[in-house]
Amino acid sequence: MKYGARWLLPDGVDEVLPPSAESLEQLRRNALDLFASWGYQLVFPPLVEFVESLYSGGGDLELQTFKITDQVSGRLMGVRADITPQVARIDAHRLPTDLPQRLCYVGPVLHARSDKVGGSRNPLQVGAELYGHAGIESDAEVICLMMDVLQLAALSDVTIELGHMGIFNSLVQVAELDSDAADKLLGALLHKASDEVVNCINDNDVKAETADLIMNLLHLNGGVEVVAEAKRVMARAPQSVADALDSLDDLIGVLCRKISDIDLHVDLAELRGYRYHTGVIFGAYLPGEGRGIAWGGRYDNIGQQFGRYRAATGFSMDLKNLVYIRGEQRPGRTKFYAPSGTEPALVETIAELRSNGMIVIQALPGQVGGALDFDCTGELVLDGNEWKVKELDK
Repeated sequence: MKYGARWLLPDGVDEVLPPSAESLEQLRRNALDLFASWGYQLVFPPLVEFVESLYSGGGDLELQTFKITDQVSGRLMGVRADITPQVARIDAHRLPTDLPQRLCYVGPVLHARSDKVGGSRNPLQVGAELYGHAGIESDAEVICLMMDVLQLAALSDVTIELGHMGIFNSLVQVAELDSDAADKLLGALLHKASDEVVNCINDNDVKAETADLIMNLLHLNGGVEVVAEAKRVMARAPQSVADALDSLDDLIGVLCRKISDIDLHVDLAELRGYRYHTGVIFGAYLPGEGRGIAWGGRYDNIGQQFGRYRAATGFSMDLKNLVYIRGEQRPGRTKFYAPSGTEPALVETIAELRSNGMIVIQALPGQVGGALDFDCTGELVLDGNEWKVKELDK
């Protein structure tokens, strides 16, 4: 291996450098403080655990998970690709309760495959999950909390896109599609590829009435009025589809009352996310961004994988992506430069400035560079017997 290759990172794996790293850390702290103010308790699931737990979210998670062998037990472990199933395990077994439970988290995840639209393979995932309540009020709560996090990141012009996985799942059941065919249909709907949808319908001998309902999903997107249109064209669908559309209608009403200026979009074919989602799904989008900046939804089935059913809803996002989108923000703290030395008055002055939130860089003997090279706005100078800050002209 050539020396230059030793410093290269794998494709899709990135790192955060100054000053973006400090901006990222500040956003992380602010997000966790925000979660706490809403009553969400912080958990730190492990980076690795046995694959049976990590796969509980569905087959698409298995494809994204790096596998390793545990040298202690000999069992197969995985590096998590998503934290949500881990938090569901914690709710089911580590913190069991019949009360609604609010949990939040932040930590790195690792994806075995690159995102098709250029996302990082090692996101810093942050999210919040609400367990034990099946109503749309809990879906509305996590969406509003998600919006507050995006506001913390100074992102505006956010559009919330709503869908419902229950509609797709109901039509798949009526069409009697196996899991492979359902996956193909899901991908075709996501890409709005009508020819692929038709091929999937024909290959599986889907009845004409059900085929029409599936094809309708491609065109049911737009403003909130789409829900009313969907109720009309889906009138012959199973009752579960009508119930899903009613829940979307109710959710829209609650969100509009909670956030008066919220920008809502409905797309019944936009079924992004992991296959563990069972009900309302949502994503946050910005103009000019090719992918969602946050996403989430209801996933009432994961708890069954751990032997305890729990209604659940939540969201997650990549904090690194938020910092990248909003652009570099230099720290607002004042930075001073101090000379080398251990004279008591100098040491005391430096400590006092740091305790008051200032950044103080003390020179090292024989170093290269000075105050301006470190972007300092002032330096400590001795005025008689007292150390004072002298402002610098840049």
